[in-house]
Amino acid sequence: MIQLKKKGESINLTKKDTSSIGEILVNLNWNQKTSGGFFSKLLGPKNADLDLGCLYELKNGQKGCVQALGNAFGSLGGAPYIQLDHDDRTGASAGGENLRINGDRIRDIKRILVYTFIYEGAANWSEVDGVVTLTYKNGEDIVVKMDEHRNGKNMCAIAMIENVKDQTFNIKRLVEYHNGHEMMDRAYGWGMKWKPGRK
Repeated sequence: MIQLKKKGESINLTKKDTSSIGEILVNLNWNQKTSGGFFSKLLGPKNADLDLGCLYELKNGQKGCVQALGNAFGSLGGAPYIQLDHDDRTGASAGGENLRINGDRIRDIKRILVYTFIYEGAANWSEVDGVVTLTYKNGEDIVVKMDEHRNGKNMCAIAMIENVKDQTFNIKRLVEYHNGHEMMDRAYGWGMKWKPGRK
């Protein structure tokens, strides 16, 4: 297991010989802590709904997002070659939420911004205890713990996945907080138009 602990720290995925990277699994797991007394339980994160998603940019210029909000679950076999498996609304799912990335289509993918956001409940990240783990066939698991907190902002950009010469992906730790999708989009230069969505 490799932990990316510092902001901006990065690593390339391992590739053996001429083999493809294969499927990449990005897992979000989170636990809703219940610390404190009556008011903490009343006002705390028990009603929080933490969602995993990503912005993507393909080599052909296509941009978009994959997330449960708006039922944009993506596709693994066709563009954008990224798919969200399900929506865990409670944090109780043992497997959490997973983004699957088709590493065999690396030549089509320019970059992916992995993020999570609190869809419902207070934006109290210190009580959520989020961990993102990237797994793939050729190398060690790569872990990013959401251990830097900016309570009050409902969006966290966790990691940037970027194409390296159509051969592998570079994974860079971000853990930067934003007020919503549009502000995060501006911070990383995606340039998409946003409107409110529901799920």
